[in-house]
Amino acid sequence: MLLIDTHSHVYSTEFENDQPDMLKRALDAGVGTILMPAIDRSTHGLMLDTERDNPGHCLSMMGLHPCSVKENFQDELDVIGEFLQQRGFHGIGETGLDFYWDLSFKEQQYIAFKRQASWALQYKKPLVIHSRSSTDECIEVVREMQDGNLEGVFHCFSGTVEQARKVMEQGFYLGIGGVLTFKNSGLDKVVKEIGLDKLVLETDAPYLAPTPFRGKRNEPAYLVQVARKLADIFERPVEEIAEITTANAKKLFQLD
Repeated sequence: MLLIDTHSHVYSTEFENDQPDMLKRALDAGVGTILMPAIDRSTHGLMLDTERDNPGHCLSMMGLHPCSVKENFQDELDVIGEFLQQRGFHGIGETGLDFYWDLSFKEQQYIAFKRQASWALQYKKPLVIHSRSSTDECIEVVREMQDGNLEGVFHCFSGTVEQARKVMEQGFYLGIGGVLTFKNSGLDKVVKEIGLDKLVLETDAPYLAPTPFRGKRNEPAYLVQVARKLADIFERPVEEIAEITTANAKKLFQLD
């Protein structure tokens, strides 16, 4: 059984004491590919080092997280622009909008999001969208930027069936992670309604560990729990879930 973790911060300092062991556990669990979203320039070095030390297993993306959009966000974007000119990455992000924590840089978040969406079009790479408390607004930006070539994923999707359909209408995928296993999340009913065609799996490690590890540090090996939950929901073998979601991830992130 081969799984792809489409969103995992395995370069986080949360893993500084056991990163090699954690990545071996991922391989042992069948997680053969891990896509790493960028946060900001404070962690780009850690991410690129992790990719260098784990070729073919850990793959870098490049972008600016909406929670890292501050006064100096244009400088951050300039750094990303330079990286994108220097080498290839597997996606742009994570970007998007976060209206949960702090709205003081709301306008700047929009500017940064649209700039990164334009890079996704320019470099023909998938856009990885963070949409906490901003799903409708992120869908609107995608709709505005969509010229028929913009592709990507709404990572850690936890919206409604209606929102999921709007995302899929734009040709985007839904990143499904540990929240699916939470008792009262309601996400199980949403995915049952929309099917598997546009789903990819993710952990968002070290955050959002699935049941039975909820509240603990998350890691890619736990992706199996998400696949098992989908298998239960769709009453299909977990191997089949793995095959479908892995094929989806390979298509989206151009991994074939």
